[in-house]
Amino acid sequence: MQFLWPQMLWLLLSLPLLAATYLYLLARRKKSAVLYASLALPRAALGRRQRLRRHIPPLLFVFALTAALLACARPTATLTLPSDTVTLVLAMDVSRSMAASDVAPTRISAAQQAARDLIVGLPPGVRLGIVSFAATAIVVLPPTDNRLRMLDAIDRFELQNGTATGSGLIQSLAVLFPNDGIDLEGILFGGESLAPGTGGRSLTEAAAANAVRKRDLEQPGAAPGSYRHGAVILLSDGRRTTGPDPLDAARMAAQRGLRVYTVGFGAVQDAGAEGSSLSYEMQVDEPTLRQIATLTDGEYFQAGSAADLTRVYRQLSGRFALERREVEIGALFAAGSVVLLVAACVLSMLWFRR
Repeated sequence: MQFLWPQMLWLLLSLPLLAATYLYLLARRKKSAVLYASLALPRAALGRRQRLRRHIPPLLFVFALTAALLACARPTATLTLPSDTVTLVLAMDVSRSMAASDVAPTRISAAQQAARDLIVGLPPGVRLGIVSFAATAIVVLPPTDNRLRMLDAIDRFELQNGTATGSGLIQSLAVLFPNDGIDLEGILFGGESLAPGTGGRSLTEAAAANAVRKRDLEQPGAAPGSYRHGAVILLSDGRRTTGPDPLDAARMAAQRGLRVYTVGFGAVQDAGAEGSSLSYEMQVDEPTLRQIATLTDGEYFQAGSAADLTRVYRQLSGRFALERREVEIGALFAAGSVVLLVAACVLSMLWFRR
């Protein structure tokens, strides 16, 4: 337990003074007992139980005062409470390396099955969006609470060339923060417009989108991990080969207080056949994934098998249902103080009529 106003704890020093005053008053009352010719009569009238009773209301009063003083110091405690997370984005790597068979039957098949298990085990009320990324990133499914649509989206994955981890994360941010003007194409192409006839954005629109990224990287934002209404689960099995720097994308997420949980799927060491051109790209880029998680106050997980990935998803699903938070509990101490004070007054009236 910690205190937001620890300086108020100095008031607890008044309690020994209060106890000393009480003992002093008891001593004075004992002196007045010499007025009786014999102490046997008042002792018999009081009885042993009655003599003990007279100390209970003052003791309850001291406990009530102690609780009230602790409440003034604004105590906090770490409690496990229902999570505020309501929207998750699953960013899935669909690069060609996901066809590798080091995870039976293939990486992509095992990842799809684990994703289905994640969907089935999602806490009620949690919405899920799905983003896939290879050379670029696309929104496979906007956030929804429809489990059937989630499962259908998982089945629509198609493997493509390239691994743009940064694009996958930026697209996830655009899904979670639709009003922030995050535009992946504008960031990719900077201030240059796309070729005519491609349906691309104008020079002004692309420059404005790129300005969003620059603003996020340059200006202070929310504390990492402070955003409690969403999170990103980013799964990648290889190294970035194209697209924006994933660490820049992680800083954009950190500026918004968004946690990113990263999962390295597949073999950390060389996963391809000897001499294969894919051997390097098929290695999990653990340093980058760890840095993304660290920058956003998330966590990195390594899954070398389908069973490992399923366990990771189950662990994350449990975190989204319940979350440990620092909560101020001064109101509980104040309520306890009131209850003790009322009990002291009631017992005093019942036993001593005062």
